[in-house]
Amino acid sequence: MRSAIQILRRGGVIAAPTETLIGLLADAHSKAAVEAVLAIKRRSGEETLGLIAPDLESVASLALPLEGKARELAERHWPGPLTLVLDAKPGLHPALIRDGAVAIRIPAASPALDLCRAFGGPLTATSANLRGGPSVASTEALDPAILQAVDGILEGKSPGGAPSTIARVRGDRIEVLREGAIAAEALTSGSSPR
Repeated sequence: MRSAIQILRRGGVIAAPTETLIGLLADAHSKAAVEAVLAIKRRSGEETLGLIAPDLESVASLALPLEGKARELAERHWPGPLTLVLDAKPGLHPALIRDGAVAIRIPAASPALDLCRAFGGPLTATSANLRGGPSVASTEALDPAILQAVDGILEGKSPGGAPSTIARVRGDRIEVLREGAIAAEALTSGSSPR
């Protein structure tokens, strides 16, 4: 874990299990680190990268304060596989923002959460695959190009299955952008996750 933190502090990229799939983790506040993730994924930067945070304080470093329905959802589903699309604070890398918003979650128990907490700040958390390639649930199944490009790997497996659910909250309206590990109905009805 210590070497992984040193890699992150130098602007490097780590492949690690999250509570859903294997992700590419890098310092969200480092332009060089975000650029490294984009290069590994062979993305142009037009697609936004999702983020994970160890706590609400780190979420506040990226997004405007959680209020109303957004706060309710965070309290009910974090830590867990719910990504909230929140109004972004200024100064973030453009690859982290779409339409003035940032996609962030506090993940459930996983090596990625442990690393995020030990690092003490938000990390990128995009799937560890090449653009258009399949997502993987085990570091052993990583594409050779990913293995060669990352600066470190936290070995392990994710449960696999569905990715995080992505939701945008505007006022009292919840818009589910991608249904994943948490059913859309659980967000809109106020019931517990699956």
